[in-house]
Amino acid sequence: MKYLKILYIQVLIGIAAGVAAGYYFPAFAPAAKLISETFINMIRMVIAPIIFFTIVLGIAGAGDLRKAGRIGGKAILYFEIVTTVALVIGLLMANIIKPGVGIQHESLDATKVAEYSSKAGELNWGEFFSHIVPSNIIDSFAKGDILQILFFSILFAIGLKWMGPNGTSLIITFEKINQVLFNIMKIVMRLSPIGAFGGMAYTIGKFGFGSLHLLGKLLLTFYGTGLLFVFVVLNLIAWKYRFSLWKLLGYIKEEILIVLGSSSSEAALPSVMKKLEEAGCEKEVVGLVIPTGYSFNLDGTTIYLSMSIIFLAQVFNIDLTIGQQLTIIGILLITSKGAAGVTGSGFIVLASTLTALKVIPLEGLALLIGVDRFMSEGRAIVNFIGNTVATVVIAKSENALDENIYARVVENRKNKVVL
Repeated sequence: MKYLKILYIQVLIGIAAGVAAGYYFPAFAPAAKLISETFINMIRMVIAPIIFFTIVLGIAGAGDLRKAGRIGGKAILYFEIVTTVALVIGLLMANIIKPGVGIQHESLDATKVAEYSSKAGELNWGEFFSHIVPSNIIDSFAKGDILQILFFSILFAIGLKWMGPNGTSLIITFEKINQVLFNIMKIVMRLSPIGAFGGMAYTIGKFGFGSLHLLGKLLLTFYGTGLLFVFVVLNLIAWKYRFSLWKLLGYIKEEILIVLGSSSSEAALPSVMKKLEEAGCEKEVVGLVIPTGYSFNLDGTTIYLSMSIIFLAQVFNIDLTIGQQLTIIGILLITSKGAAGVTGSGFIVLASTLTALKVIPLEGLALLIGVDRFMSEGRAIVNFIGNTVATVVIAKSENALDENIYARVVENRKNKVVL
């Protein structure tokens, strides 16, 4: 019975119960959706202030402005390299396994695609970077626009830093407020088994397992590629920087299960920020890398996007040249960043990319709508793990990780010899 008190065991039970409820009682799906959305909203209500206070305290509290700029530059460079690798792996696996070969497309219902294609047309990628600067920061907090909050937080931290000793009292107040926010998170996380139950019950009840029969090969290829990326690419990165990926995954296992149950990496954002700080990562690194990664380091999403385009090309018997596939990589490197934080962003980016290519029929998206929810869990988990690994990597490269704390908390060792 003592194991039932462990949170990740409770989340596992919630996921299993959700699958059973969705399968045997599909009419429960609308209520399950409300449960899931309520839980995610409870997380979202504290994400914006936690990001703001964490960044401000990291930079103004004890940080160096030049160091903050260096951390941000390293993070962006790392994100671009790793997401490019993810894109290439997605393309290669889709070309090797060919999940779209043999699937019939004559009976496609393209009516549901219109919504995504219209949104894709509305997106102006040239305005993406100007969107980072908020016209109204209150509105940014209300909408939970992470990039705009990140931008404002950095400027606020710089302004507070310039106050010198006069800003100390405000920093102390912010520290107390931040502690209150994380105490709220502790309360919310106790409800995560219920949130996971609702998320899985809605997915199974709404979409069932029927669509998996037709597109099962695509689903298996995607999940297999995600595992390959995590346990080969990210594992090699972890080996290079001398830390164990397995131990890190064990440390964040509760958050991984919450992401699985809710299909949203946002659900675990505040919790993983707190855990990484407790593991010895400096607040400044965590505050800058994690929020930025949620817009620029979407490894799982980029694998999904590149694989989906090749899948659709195979469905329509379109033989893409090497040049066209390199063009796909180039387009996705831009568009995958441009729709960050937009609801249905995967389909919007996919629609905009297909529109830019003008080779694959846009109505092919109708094939993916039914199975997309089953792939969203995989995308969210790979995105989440990728951002966690990135934070440890940047912290190590900046000597901003207390190796002894990390060894004790994450690797369950008393001491770590720093070479």
